[in-house]
Amino acid sequence: MSLTSFVGNKDVRERFKQEFPSPKFSVQKPLLAPPLTKHYFLVGTAFDYLLRFYLKRLNPQAVETRWVAENAVTVLFMYKDGFAIHGDTGEAEVVAEPTPDKADAAIFQKINAILSEAKKAYQLYLKTGEIIKPLLTSAMLLANLDIIYRTGRLKDYVELDTVSDEDIKDLTNLIQIVTPKLFKAKKVCVLNPTFGEASKLVGGADADLIIDDTLIDIKTTKKLELPRKYFDQLIGYYCLYRIGGIDGLPQDCEIKNLAVYFSRHAYLHLIPVKDCIGQVNFQKFLKWFKERARK
Repeated sequence: MSLTSFVGNKDVRERFKQEFPSPKFSVQKPLLAPPLTKHYFLVGTAFDYLLRFYLKRLNPQAVETRWVAENAVTVLFMYKDGFAIHGDTGEAEVVAEPTPDKADAAIFQKINAILSEAKKAYQLYLKTGEIIKPLLTSAMLLANLDIIYRTGRLKDYVELDTVSDEDIKDLTNLIQIVTPKLFKAKKVCVLNPTFGEASKLVGGADADLIIDDTLIDIKTTKKLELPRKYFDQLIGYYCLYRIGGIDGLPQDCEIKNLAVYFSRHAYLHLIPVKDCIGQVNFQKFLKWFKERARK
């Protein structure tokens, strides 16, 4: 189970809808960076990495954690033993044809090479501030590894180190329209935050960003809309924060806003917590949330 799958359960969706009415959303903004390929999820994940790189340079005090992509090698060894474990859900499944040892070694070398080059490109960017092709390529390759870990699947591993020029151009367009002042922290910046012991309630959970008192989810989509599932995801993160805190967030910092950054529109949409969560009955809801997540 993951937070996404948890809030996707019918009874959970209904309880969320009952407790938290959907906020109004009638924003209209131009599509500044339309997608150039159909690799929507891959480019979206790559942009998550690239934006975090950008924010670390913008906010040197930003708290970082280990890249999710660095865990991809664990999936490789699971396959070698004849089973796979989904990174998001923790569920195991038998692999009918485990990867041969020689292929294991080749993939292991590819993964290590990708991670090594990505770390070099990242450190160079932090020094120079120049977003050059090796950094963009690394973001795409890290996205490949990230998806392998989160899904627990090694399919398409042969193209593990292949990147489309159009995807690189797409990433370039996305990062060029970022407005620095939207993400310049006054005090606190946490990249890819986790929620202490509460993350385990849903099989592991990590958000995209914390900037001061705002938890931000990044959406790389051409549609400027706030469907119920986006809102439920934000509420889910907020519940985990209230249960387990946020790793790397000072105790005197309080999350007061939930937000979605629509990267293709360069638009940050804020939802004040006080406008969507009534504190009187929230503790009762948190009790239900914990009990339901443990089932």
